[in-house]
Amino acid sequence: MAQTVALSATAREKTGKGAARQARFQKQVPAVIYGHGRATQPLMVDALALEKALTGVEPESTLIDLTVDGKTARALIREIQRHPIRPDIIHVDFYEIKADEKVRLKVPVHLVGTPDGVRNAGGVLDQVTREVEIEVLPEDIPDRVELDVTALKIGDSLHTRDLTIPQAVILTGADLTIATVVPPRAEEVAAPAAEAATEVAEPELIRKVREGEEGEEVEGAPAPEGKAAPKAEEKPKGKKEE
Repeated sequence: MAQTVALSATAREKTGKGAARQARFQKQVPAVIYGHGRATQPLMVDALALEKALTGVEPESTLIDLTVDGKTARALIREIQRHPIRPDIIHVDFYEIKADEKVRLKVPVHLVGTPDGVRNAGGVLDQVTREVEIEVLPEDIPDRVELDVTALKIGDSLHTRDLTIPQAVILTGADLTIATVVPPRAEEVAAPAAEAATEVAEPELIRKVREGEEGEEVEGAPAPEGKAAPKAEEKPKGKKEE
């Protein structure tokens, strides 16, 4: 069953980014609580106490007995915002619940055992889905759902329909794959080097022009780099072709 932790909070009168920064400077975490038609109430929670309360538990499926100004309300954590670089919690949303009303929440799926396809055929276990959504009374909330994968062979899969959660209705689609065993990943083999050409074309020989022979070229050879090819001999002007 879900774990229950106790936490204290104080009402927060000032709101906005400036007030939130000031609260964090004082080692407090800005928070809100809402639900059951109550107006959203801004709160502050001691940062160290919050981190301690959430250590070793699944936050989304943990019941919180939240005491604010001497009054205690049972709640779930709907959202935790953390600093983009540091692991610090910077904001928390609490959702008040009632003992006789069902709630919707997500619970983590934990795989149990070593698949046959991994143990005997070198396959790889791939967990595709790590949490499912359920509807349940607060007292029946599981802290997690376990799924036995021992019998899976290579190519086998387990789906949401294979889960069993007492006293709860599973809202996630029945055909959603939870885990599968895939064949062992083939080692990458380097592509063979291209074979050298059996016949190497011989380079064209260009006779070096000696001094005094400027303008003469080897027949069929291209002009040396930087020099234009010789023009065809022009006929003397004024002479008719005989």
